[in-house]
Amino acid sequence: MGRLAEDIRAVRERDPAARSLMEVLLCYPGLHAVWGHRLTHAMWGAGLRFPARFVSQVVRLLTGIEIHPAAQLGHRLFIDHGMGVVIGETAIVGDDVTLYQSVTLGGTGKERGKRHPTLCDGVFVGNNANILGDITIGENSRVGAGSVVLQDVPPNSTVVGVPTHIIYREGKRVLITDPREVKDPLSDAVIAVSQRVEELEAQVRELRGEQARIHEQHPLTAEELERLRYRQERNQRRDYVQMGEGI
Repeated sequence: MGRLAEDIRAVRERDPAARSLMEVLLCYPGLHAVWGHRLTHAMWGAGLRFPARFVSQVVRLLTGIEIHPAAQLGHRLFIDHGMGVVIGETAIVGDDVTLYQSVTLGGTGKERGKRHPTLCDGVFVGNNANILGDITIGENSRVGAGSVVLQDVPPNSTVVGVPTHIIYREGKRVLITDPREVKDPLSDAVIAVSQRVEELEAQVRELRGEQARIHEQHPLTAEELERLRYRQERNQRRDYVQMGEGI
């Protein structure tokens, strides 16, 4: 009964829409899915593999949440809304984790062994996020909605994007200064543009240095150029009065 009570308490603490105990008991499919997994996980551990899988599919039909019986779930897991959530066979979920709808803790291929993610304590995962492969999401980290996570995430970090990159770590904003850190299908194009910009900036610095050296050797060069430009502009205009005209 202790586990059931803390599951209910977790829902009421993390969802301001939970107004009463009866509402939590009857209207939260995420809670029902977690309780159903407790049963199927015990059956799986007892060697009742097919019955465990069958019951898990019944729970899936009732809640819209699919949790493999072999997955390991910690205390006070809160699955909000829940529709479309998938938790794979070798996934490990720590304590006080929050998952929103359509989150997938999945694999990336047909490999055997540990092939699903590990979510450490206090992790928050936004809706429609996909966390794929045998990777680890560190304690108290947050995964933005719609993100695709393919690499480990350090503790106390916030990641967003497809694929993800870190935007906050230990409460401090992380700025990307090297385009090679942008893991995007257009990364090669971004890197090429960045390299071209660096080359052009180097050429500008070189030209400025050459101009400064010329100015040091010939102090009047800049003034003479200014005079030449003035003469050229004057010759192109006919609206000035030359000496002797109009008298």
